[in-house]
Amino acid sequence: MLVLLDRDGVINEDRADFVKSPAELIFIPKALEAIARLKAHGHRLVVVTNQSCIGRGIINEEQLAAIHGKLKDSLAKLSGDLDDIIVAPDAPWAATPRRKPGPGMLFEAMQKYHTAARETVFIGDSARDIEAARSAECHRILVRTGKGQKTLAEGLPRHLMPVHVAEDLDEAAGFILEGRF
Repeated sequence: MLVLLDRDGVINEDRADFVKSPAELIFIPKALEAIARLKAHGHRLVVVTNQSCIGRGIINEEQLAAIHGKLKDSLAKLSGDLDDIIVAPDAPWAATPRRKPGPGMLFEAMQKYHTAARETVFIGDSARDIEAARSAECHRILVRTGKGQKTLAEGLPRHLMPVHVAEDLDEAAGFILEGRF
């Protein structure tokens, strides 16, 4: 199975002022272990993340590479890794179809890894994540971490269903490993 992961709010703590350095990349408890477990069971793992901080001029691509270097190094310590990290650097006012809620990054990952939507699950924490997954016809898991609790409180539109809800990435990984998809 291809597992697509949002980054902020799913793997690491979401920040209103953006993650601007490796020091600001604070992992959600058990998130890295969940990724390592999924990888150990043979799943392909791709982060698909909006990073408007680039389009807004807050950080540059080299700074983002350093942030993702910390993510990869931290995973390697747990014998985990990612197959890829796909980024939409667009600012919201200059959004391309790659920027979620557009499904562009999800389609890109499925094409690159030759995986059908029915064999792909997307894990996110916001309505725009779930909207992107619905548009790409992937299975959908919403985690309560990050913006997830607020997203649930606001209610998910009917057209986004079905959506599985997990406490965090660790529980979402359990859903996948239990074969719910």
